[in-house]
Amino acid sequence: MPKLKAGTVIPTVAQDRAITAAARRDPHAKPLTDAQWKAAAPTVRMGRPPKAAPKQAVKLRLDPDVLAVLRATGAGWQTRVNTILRERFAL
Repeated sequence: MPKLKAGTVIPTVAQDRAITAAARRDPHAKPLTDAQWKAAAPTVRMGRPPKAAPKQAVKLRLDPDVLAVLRATGAGWQTRVNTILRERFAL
C-alpha cells in the first residue's frame, strides 16, 4: 500500500460496506461494473509532448571567468549560450 498523507482517514470494513450500499441505492451514483472499468480509458495525456529533436546534455569545460560572466546574466544563461553559438555558426 502506498504511503498516505498525514490525516488520511481510511474507513473500516463496515463503513466501506455502508458507503457502497448507500451508493448502490442512489440512482445518480451507481458504482461502475468491472466491465465498465475495463472499458474505461484515460482521456488525458500526462506530461509534455515529446520533442522531435530534443536537446542533448553535454559536459563543457569553461574558464572560471567566462562562466562567471555567463552566470551573472541571470536565469536562462544556458539558453543564451545556445543562442550565441547558433548565431556564431549560422545554424
